[in-house]
Amino acid sequence: MSEVKLVAETRTEFGKGAARRIRRESKVPGVVYGHGADPVHVTLPGHELLLALRTPNVLLSLDIEGKTQLAIPKAVQRDAIKGFLEHVDLLLVKRGEKVTVEVFVQTEGELAAGGNLLEHVLNTLTVEAEATHIPESVTVSVEGLEAGASIHAKDIPLPAGTTLAIDEDAVVLQVLAAQAEEPSAEGEGEGEEAAEA
Repeated sequence: MSEVKLVAETRTEFGKGAARRIRRESKVPGVVYGHGADPVHVTLPGHELLLALRTPNVLLSLDIEGKTQLAIPKAVQRDAIKGFLEHVDLLLVKRGEKVTVEVFVQTEGELAAGGNLLEHVLNTLTVEAEATHIPESVTVSVEGLEAGASIHAKDIPLPAGTTLAIDEDAVVLQVLAAQAEEPSAEGEGEGEEAAEA
């Protein structure tokens, strides 16, 4: 996983008015915390941060007043309608440190014939990984699975150095049998009327 470098400025103004002013300047207010240190309130470049957050669990290399620190996104608040970033919480991490994160579960392959449906019981898998080697996602094959089959957390192959941080028997995916639609009562009545006429 590559690091994304961002320059963060410390901020001393707080509240809605200050946050609006920061966003008008195409920047994002945020807070950096972790390792027992006092939280540091920062302002981050909006466009660069938005691009960086497209990568799940991105590792950010923050330049805060000349001091470089590594962080991962912990909470991201977006405007519900326009989608722009409103605020971000960043967790400080160190090289070699293990962190618990959620990674997306992706599937590959085709289910067995018969119109069965694949249900994602969990869209993400909680794992523990070294802070500088967090996987973006995990992939599992569903090739040829029949109705009634399930894939548990323990069945999903994880990259080296990554371990499960949830119950290994948790169901992640399951295959449901296709439901046949029953003919409606209205359709039958119309056919009888047509035959009588």
